[in-house]
Amino acid sequence: MLGLPDGVSACLFDLDGVITQTAKVHAAAWKEMFDDYLRERAERAGGEFVAFDAVGDYEEYVDGKPRYEGVRSFLDSRGIDLPEGKESDPPDVETVDGLGNRKNEIVLGMIRDDGVQAYEGSVRYVHAAREAGLRRAVVSSSTNCRDVLIAAGIEDLFEQRIDGVVAERDHLNGKPAPDTFLAGARALGVEPSQAAVFEDALAGVAAGRAGGFGCVIGVDRVGQADALREHGADIVVSDLADLLRS
Repeated sequence: MLGLPDGVSACLFDLDGVITQTAKVHAAAWKEMFDDYLRERAERAGGEFVAFDAVGDYEEYVDGKPRYEGVRSFLDSRGIDLPEGKESDPPDVETVDGLGNRKNEIVLGMIRDDGVQAYEGSVRYVHAAREAGLRRAVVSSSTNCRDVLIAAGIEDLFEQRIDGVVAERDHLNGKPAPDTFLAGARALGVEPSQAAVFEDALAGVAAGRAGGFGCVIGVDRVGQADALREHGADIVVSDLADLLRS
């Protein structure tokens, strides 16, 4: 009834865009931060301002990646070389970490002002997985993962949480490396072949494929079904509730 292959006994869920409707919040925060920075930079140098694309640039360079890696990836695409900086850099410092911290301030403000909504179909699916006896973990690159789960009222649905805080503490590489998903499987006491990965980001799907997981479910929220398959998704759905009808 869950649309998963035989032998799968655990589910590893990405958060933003799979469980909660925060991917679009992150995309808006990235755009606000990068547009402000790129505009300031263009004005200083007398160059042309080219805005951050909240669809194309977001999906290609930042979606699913740890925050500072997303900053670095996008800046590289524009040929901008900044010092790495420190995690303690204030948001007005012109470093990779400073820009990442600026983005984090913006997204936290959006979450605080507007709250967090979970996808109804995803919540139904996680409930069904729990009732069927499947182990469940949330795997996210966000350091705000726990706060988002609490704000959405769904923290109790997951037995384990592997997030940006855990990744930093345990020195886990971010997606598209499979490290965080592999840590999720270990935390649930299962082999990768016994776990299904649920992801909406291309980098996350690639991480699921690289980790040798039993099944990789791509969740297509923005019309990129073909790209999800190309990056390694075994199944692509527009909503996790679709799997309940499989």
